[in-house]
Amino acid sequence: MTHVNYAKTFEAGLIDRSINVLKLASVRLARFRTYRQTVRELESLSDRELADLGLHRAVIHSLARQAAQQE
Repeated sequence: MTHVNYAKTFEAGLIDRSINVLKLASVRLARFRTYRQTVRELESLSDRELADLGLHRAVIHSLARQAAQQE
């Protein structure tokens, strides 16, 4: 009987770990999408539009990383 309990505990732990991996993958995918969208939108602006926002092209990727981390 004890063997069966260990097997159920192992299966439950495996399922929990699998769910956690899927959740982490989902979060990372959402962050990546936010990153790519931010880069795409900022890169589509002209240098003048970026200057009006107080930005330079060199900071686009770091701003996108920050936006993705806030996701």
